[in-house]
Amino acid sequence: MRAPLEWLEEYCAPDLPAAKVAERLAMTGTEVERVERYGVTALDRFVVGRVLETRGHPGADRLSVCTVDVGDGSPSQIVCGAPNVRQGQLVAVAKPGAVMADGTTLGKAKLRGVESEGMILAEDELAIGPDHDEVIVLEDDGRRPGQPLGEVLPISTDVLVLEITPNRPDCLGIYGVAREVHASTGVPLRPPPWAQDPGAPGEVEGAAVEVLCPELCPRFTARVFEEVKIGPSPPWLKSRLMAAGQRPISNVVDITNYVMLETGQPLHAYDLDRVAGRKLTIRRAREREQLQTLDGQLRTLDPDMVVIEDEEGPTGIAGVMGGARSEVGADTTRVLMEVANWNGANIHRTSLKLGLRTEASTRFEKQLQPEQALEAQAVAARLMIELCGARLEAGTIDVGGPGPEPPTIRLRDARVSGLLGVPIERPRSKEILEALEFGVKEAPDGLDVKPPAFRRADIRREADVIEEVARLEALDKLPATLPATHRAAEAALARGAGLAGAQLTAEQRLRRAGADALAAEGLYEIVGWSFVGPGVAERLRLGDQPAVELENPLSIEQSRLRTTLLGSLLDTAAWNQSRGITALRLFEAGAVYLPREGQRLPDEPYHVAALLTGPVRRETWRDPDPRAADFFAAKGVLQGLLDKLRVPWSVVPGADPFLHPGRAARIRVRDVEVGWIGEIHPAVAAEWDFDETVAAFELDLDAVGEPTTAMYEDVTSFPAVREDLAVVVPDGVASREVLEVVLQAGAPLLRQAEVFDVYRDPERIGPGKVSLALRLTYRDPDRTLTDAEVAERRQAIVQAVEQQLDGSIRA
Repeated sequence: MRAPLEWLEEYCAPDLPAAKVAERLAMTGTEVERVERYGVTALDRFVVGRVLETRGHPGADRLSVCTVDVGDGSPSQIVCGAPNVRQGQLVAVAKPGAVMADGTTLGKAKLRGVESEGMILAEDELAIGPDHDEVIVLEDDGRRPGQPLGEVLPISTDVLVLEITPNRPDCLGIYGVAREVHASTGVPLRPPPWAQDPGAPGEVEGAAVEVLCPELCPRFTARVFEEVKIGPSPPWLKSRLMAAGQRPISNVVDITNYVMLETGQPLHAYDLDRVAGRKLTIRRAREREQLQTLDGQLRTLDPDMVVIEDEEGPTGIAGVMGGARSEVGADTTRVLMEVANWNGANIHRTSLKLGLRTEASTRFEKQLQPEQALEAQAVAARLMIELCGARLEAGTIDVGGPGPEPPTIRLRDARVSGLLGVPIERPRSKEILEALEFGVKEAPDGLDVKPPAFRRADIRREADVIEEVARLEALDKLPATLPATHRAAEAALARGAGLAGAQLTAEQRLRRAGADALAAEGLYEIVGWSFVGPGVAERLRLGDQPAVELENPLSIEQSRLRTTLLGSLLDTAAWNQSRGITALRLFEAGAVYLPREGQRLPDEPYHVAALLTGPVRRETWRDPDPRAADFFAAKGVLQGLLDKLRVPWSVVPGADPFLHPGRAARIRVRDVEVGWIGEIHPAVAAEWDFDETVAAFELDLDAVGEPTTAMYEDVTSFPAVREDLAVVVPDGVASREVLEVVLQAGAPLLRQAEVFDVYRDPERIGPGKVSLALRLTYRDPDRTLTDAEVAERRQAIVQAVEQQLDGSIRA
């Protein structure tokens, strides 16, 4: 929510800069994301001017050359393109040096050869309205040329951008935020804008309402206004709307938005002459019923949704958006103002199903209270009379009435100090609660507290009331103390006993070691959503893979729990690539969720996954075109991970639908498959707009198990014997099998074997054959090896290759 400080200070005006107000709110539980400056700056360069003379521009028919008195003794010449500028008008002027709403600095200029010393301003140039075609003409009521424009128009304000928690819908209105400022600073709070209501209860002639689903509509109120004059809103109202993020449209529509932002309660205005039968019925929608909403979209409804209808059918989706058929237009003269209260959970479900989230639904889904409806009616009635020249018809339709009486909660002094750890004097607790508009009475052991209606859903028990006292008084006064385990450790040390501090479990150590190993390999960790949409499985070509479906998802794109980390890695990589970052080395570690047949709760194995794309290293003058990441680059990262975890591992041929055939494998640890590795299938990569190779792997870290015990040996002073050996085997034999056979046959003197070259030539080594060049290292810790000992092991290797692999040694 955006709360313009100028608007906020109408009700509570602490003599503090915006940053200090934001800090005070944040320290008392209202999160402030940031403070923005809205409007223009360099305010001394914005003044009231009087047009002394206008004449045509010699080089442009649509431009006027104006002589303007700006109060500094010497009239300024300003070229203006607005058709409504006239001699004698008071206008808004920006002098050279002014900083406009878009951040540009105004200077002297020549327009079609004529010098212009400033600008006569339209609304949008001051960010106080959308109009650009005509300049602002000020009323001539004692204003003078040179007067600071900020004294006449609200051209600049700080805006607090708030993140309101779901339990505080009262803070989705300016007055609710002002109440928090009052409680946190002690600055007086002015009476609410609904303190005086020009309306009265009673029946309304010529309009009727029937509620058929009171469980979903606890209260429905309506008032009728005659002789309504549709037109633009005054500058003060338009500027506040724009600073709060709303676009001004017309006075009636602007009033509904303004009242919603001020009170937190949404409203909807109907053209009463377009309401068939002048009766509204609130009911559940019928299956597959359709309605065209104000945004021009045709919506298909179901019986879980609530509609408002007249005699010709639905005219609005309750709590979400009105229909196009009865909207207020330029010819409207009679308005029916609806202010209703809806079931918050039902509005939330409706909004999700329709994929339609509005300012109204955002507030209703947090469960507003029935009493707030008439508060908004009072403010709207006053503004309709003041800004639209409307006549309020007698009576108020009110179906449902106020909500239940809030409970009385005993706040015990002993419980306050016991729960918080610091004593709070009873008078201070009373002062805080009264500032928050709680009803408070003295009790023998504390206070009897009655929450206000707008906090009915949030304050239910004594601990909730203590939280209110704590956030405004005690949180910044709590003493710094160690947790009980630390205090016990300190006591043990004082007694001379050993310190047995908390330790990580074996599982936690494994997870941290895995993340550290990947970070050491140069990968960056990401944290993705645990929720995915059904489209992710389709894009990964996983078909109808079972997944845990959420009963109440935030959106269809977050309606399932993930079964793999690959989707979020690809999403993050694609996001970075679209912004020009192509060399990516990412990893993610976290739980995936695998459904279990017949079980409500899924399995939650802890996976770790990595993704590489782009060059494996930066280009240099010696290597201007580095090799791109591929299967072997991913395997190198995997090796760094599993070797760090000290587990025996291997890769074996395998295939997954999202991997490139022939460039994919399964990962085995202790002869158990724990994951996959390979290059992403080009068709899958294209789903994320990748046209280069993307390599990745993912493994179940829980299945990897405990690391093997680290074995150490003395560094020998005896030299190793190294030799190369070329082994020819059938092309279908994996290099891993060759190395296993060679190491086994060469033991115990053969300590290391690795492939350093692969060669194929049907003419020299035969068709269907491949030559692997091996580098062998022999060593004995106790002596220098002789040629005969090495030859014996070499001969054993040759025999094993011939007998077990159907291979031979290449001369």
